[in-house]
Amino acid sequence: MTKHGVALVGYTNVPSMVAADASSLYAHNLLDFLNLIVTKEGALNIALSDDIVAATFLSRDGEVARRS
Repeated sequence: MTKHGVALVGYTNVPSMVAADASSLYAHNLLDFLNLIVTKEGALNIALSDDIVAATFLSRDGEVARRS
């Protein structure tokens, strides 16, 4: 499309594209997180030595997790 002698190139409805991109990024982040806590065999492996995994804990053994 050309407007005022300038060729405009790109999506005409950017807001409609954002939701799909945000959903895709969220799904990718969730998969990456699950790969941290689930082994290839499907067993749960919560390694508290991993900073990301440790930061997601809300409680452990019935106690509220403490942040250091």
